[in-house]
Amino acid sequence: MKDLEFYIFENELWCISSDKKNKRISENDTEIINEILSIVREQYPNAYNALSECYIKSSKNVPYYQYLMARRFAKCNFGNLDSTVEDINNNGKVNFEHVQCPLRGECKYEDIICNPQFNSSLSDAEMRVMKLVYDGKSNDDIADSLYLSPHTVKNHIKSVYRKLCIHEKSEFIQYAHNNNLFND
Repeated sequence: MKDLEFYIFENELWCISSDKKNKRISENDTEIINEILSIVREQYPNAYNALSECYIKSSKNVPYYQYLMARRFAKCNFGNLDSTVEDINNNGKVNFEHVQCPLRGECKYEDIICNPQFNSSLSDAEMRVMKLVYDGKSNDDIADSLYLSPHTVKNHIKSVYRKLCIHEKSEFIQYAHNNNLFND
């Protein structure tokens, strides 16, 4: 996969690749569309399911159906043209943008398709603990607020670090930020 920067121009999806070529994406651009949908399916399954639901009427025309899904995901998460960091890098890492949307606050897919929750292998209990870690709380404060023993909090943190192959809090903060783990 190449580094990709997406933007919307005149309601069409456009892409700038790492070689600086500017291209309007259509249903015939199956390679890029499949790359986007693969990432969405694996990393943001709730968004993928919602997109599938939105465009089910077009599902008999598979290339168009997939194009509509990819375009909507890009419109909701990468709609602005910027040069700070690519929207999807060559490792498949996604960098979301806060896109101005006239339906913000009204759309039933807000925080599902736009600003989606990353699919992680962390349990609900681990996520509750790590949200407080992310918010800068101490282990004792986390234990108090979640009615857990400090030992249980430490075990959850160790388990998360092991699952994510990280070793310290700063790595977790970066991981959570990069993967939109807590929808900040």
